[in-house]
Amino acid sequence: MQNRIQAFVRRLQKEDVNMHGFILTVDGQEKAKAYYAPFREGQPHRMYSVSKTITALAIGMLLDAGKLRLDDPICDYFQDYVPESPSPWLAALTIRDMLRMATCYRWTQYREGVDENWAKSFFTGTPTHAPGSVFYYDTGCSQVLAALVKRLSGQEVIDYLEDRLFKPLGCRDERYWLRDPSGCCQGGTGLCMSLRDLHRVAVCLLNGGEGVVPAWFAREMAEKHIETLNQANEEEQYGYCWQCWRTRAGWVMYGMGGQLAIVCPDKKTVLSTIADTRLDPFGVQRIYNAFFEEVYPFIGQEDMEPTVLTLKAHTVPDRKEYGLAETGVYRFPEGNQLQLASLQLKGDCLYYENARGQVVLPFGRGENREIDYPGWPGVPALSCGGWVEKDLLRVRCYAVGNSPCGFDMLVRFQGNTVTVQSRKSYDPMTNSYEGVATGTID
Repeated sequence: MQNRIQAFVRRLQKEDVNMHGFILTVDGQEKAKAYYAPFREGQPHRMYSVSKTITALAIGMLLDAGKLRLDDPICDYFQDYVPESPSPWLAALTIRDMLRMATCYRWTQYREGVDENWAKSFFTGTPTHAPGSVFYYDTGCSQVLAALVKRLSGQEVIDYLEDRLFKPLGCRDERYWLRDPSGCCQGGTGLCMSLRDLHRVAVCLLNGGEGVVPAWFAREMAEKHIETLNQANEEEQYGYCWQCWRTRAGWVMYGMGGQLAIVCPDKKTVLSTIADTRLDPFGVQRIYNAFFEEVYPFIGQEDMEPTVLTLKAHTVPDRKEYGLAETGVYRFPEGNQLQLASLQLKGDCLYYENARGQVVLPFGRGENREIDYPGWPGVPALSCGGWVEKDLLRVRCYAVGNSPCGFDMLVRFQGNTVTVQSRKSYDPMTNSYEGVATGTID
């Protein structure tokens, strides 16, 4: 098994997967643990849609306490948000449908950066189809469930779960939950917690709730409740549960960018991961495939002592024989795709002006350098660079705070001309990093 863990790590490295950490537990025993420096044990990490599953646990506790029922219409609990003459499709939508993302909408109704109350936006949208019929991934329904927890308990979901979930499981690391503009926890995306506390919750659910989560809910939430055959990604086609997903060998709490808690009941196994794969549309699937092909088939065939791996976060390769020491200042025409005004290279640092103003981007050659995200003082980031050819520089920069995101930039120097090509993962911080632009020295 130790060899299989090494094969898992090597495969993810070879496939350029930007891992931050993982923990593997088999039959109650931690077998392997790794943090990719500078990420460290106990550090809170944005969990994105793992938040949905944690929100669902609060709903399960309220169901168990008789505060609501699965077949109650969701509108019954939000009469102050419901239009005077609601659509029959909205009126028919139940708690059960909300949990399994079988709403009456094709997409999330709230608009981040526009709407004040994200839950209220759910009830003012225009339904597109009958509820309970088909699956559409809808983070808005998770936001409504978080608001429902607050309405029924008088507490935000993170506070409701503090004495009912986190403390009983020994979750002592720092955690917090990002809020919408109205102050409600972002039920579908905002939870920030440590990898090891995520892993504790997953092991608890594998073990039937351990008397902390109602056993019936721990069992039912992991069953397939609706088909997802139209999903593009392979691992998302096994069906949706209650705010979590089925996989080829169990189920998973799944957050964007590689926040995963993969639960395999048949082998009493949990693999939890943190990562930022958002620059790679297949990155999450690469994690699944590496685990299910390199590790899962061999679980139980041999024993191993607990292994702690010391690794480093993702970098780009660098050919040390290449590189320019310094260039002049390149100027760019107005209206270019990257909104660049100027750019200059000085050693291992790019100086440029874009929509954020004057920006400085230092990078480590073949290694990560901890910096402030360019143009966003105080936002932590990792920056690495490498010369691919004698005149071609590649720089990757990842924000690693509350909103992990990043960009991958190629800079081609050709005498008096420079061409910059960049791609990004979606976030307001990555604006101006998608496209191509050419500049010249005056």
